[in-house]
Amino acid sequence: MSPPVTRIQSDAALPQSADVVVIGGGIAGITAAYHLAKKGHSVAVVEKGNVAGEQSSRNWGWCRQQHRDLRELPLAQRAVDMWSGLNAELGAETGFRRTGLVYVTTSQADLDRYASWTDKAREMQMHSHVLSAADAKAMTPGSTGAWVGGIHSPTDGRAEPALAVPAIAEGARRLGVTIHQECAARGLETSAGRVSGVATEKGTIRTSAVLVAGGVWTSMFCRHHGIDMPLAGVRSTSFFTAPAPQITEGGISTPDITFRRRLDGGYTIGISGRGMLELTPQGLMYARSFWRTFKKRYKLVTIRVGRSFFDGPEAILNWRNDTVSPFERMRTYDPPAQEKLVSFALKRIAELYPELANLKIVHMYGGLIDFTPDWIPVISAIDKLPGLHVSAGFSGHGFGIGPAAGRLAADIVANDSPIVDPYPYRYSRLVDGTDLGEPGLM
Repeated sequence: MSPPVTRIQSDAALPQSADVVVIGGGIAGITAAYHLAKKGHSVAVVEKGNVAGEQSSRNWGWCRQQHRDLRELPLAQRAVDMWSGLNAELGAETGFRRTGLVYVTTSQADLDRYASWTDKAREMQMHSHVLSAADAKAMTPGSTGAWVGGIHSPTDGRAEPALAVPAIAEGARRLGVTIHQECAARGLETSAGRVSGVATEKGTIRTSAVLVAGGVWTSMFCRHHGIDMPLAGVRSTSFFTAPAPQITEGGISTPDITFRRRLDGGYTIGISGRGMLELTPQGLMYARSFWRTFKKRYKLVTIRVGRSFFDGPEAILNWRNDTVSPFERMRTYDPPAQEKLVSFALKRIAELYPELANLKIVHMYGGLIDFTPDWIPVISAIDKLPGLHVSAGFSGHGFGIGPAAGRLAADIVANDSPIVDPYPYRYSRLVDGTDLGEPGLM
């Protein structure tokens, strides 16, 4: 069952032209549109389903700097600062609260990694605190976990995905952005070797700049234009509970599960590192690129062959810009939750917090996370086709860093001075033989 999302109205008609067309109404596309409009550009957002209908409403809602890959940390730092001011800036509720986030562990190896990361992050003005066993126990009152320690960031926070993205979308509309839902982009039009328009199911928008922010569908869209985009989708499972006793104001990550308090008094609970990998043509195509990731995570992932081999975002499909596209045939990718993971999480949280032994599930749902081989997003121009830009591959981090990622994408599209160094997010690293190293931190 899909998580509830605040629905917004679509604009009545497509514009004939726009300075920028954004493909995708998730947090990456919506925040980029918002920042482009603030810069004075005319923007149209086209979304095959509804704003925030896929992963942007199915994530945990963590807005964190802590334990980020150091290449991504500058973006995360700017994002948390932006989150802090968004409610006032938008005049709307995003659910953001700067409550702090805590990681606890029973593994000395984890604790050593936390300490090493904290030392390096301190050089970048990120001040998390390594927790002793006693500190970890004090930060998780009521828990039965035999924690050896942990890490705490008091400046991190959490927001409500189902509220935040629609609120930013409405803020973008007030700045002149037009938003077109149930309006799939079928492909690009080109002239003299560069982008000249976007063909949608409802007509063509003339433009010289396009940002593809299509999440797990981005690789398929790029492949339609002969552009390699190595992405891999991993299915996740999460669930909402009814209001329950407050054991934390923010979020807690344990080796098995994560949970964070919601505005309604319930919890959003996720299963740390576990998921499902469906074998797909796209997955097989990019298997070599993801071999390091697979070796690191395969014990926690269920592997199967399913419908995704023939249909969905990782199938190999062909169409023309004047025919029905795969994006119209599947408006929202809505995989079911893995019930065995939900049962595992309920059992585990009851063991860790006896006070939560009788949690009631309100919604449980699946999602599909778009990973890059190094778990760092692509926010970049695509030199092979001038005028084309991509913001995708957020590897489970997109919601938290969304406001700053949108600003960086807007800076790149507008050819303005970037908010952070864009080099780590360049597209070329995925296809030019760059050694991407070990996958980054989650």
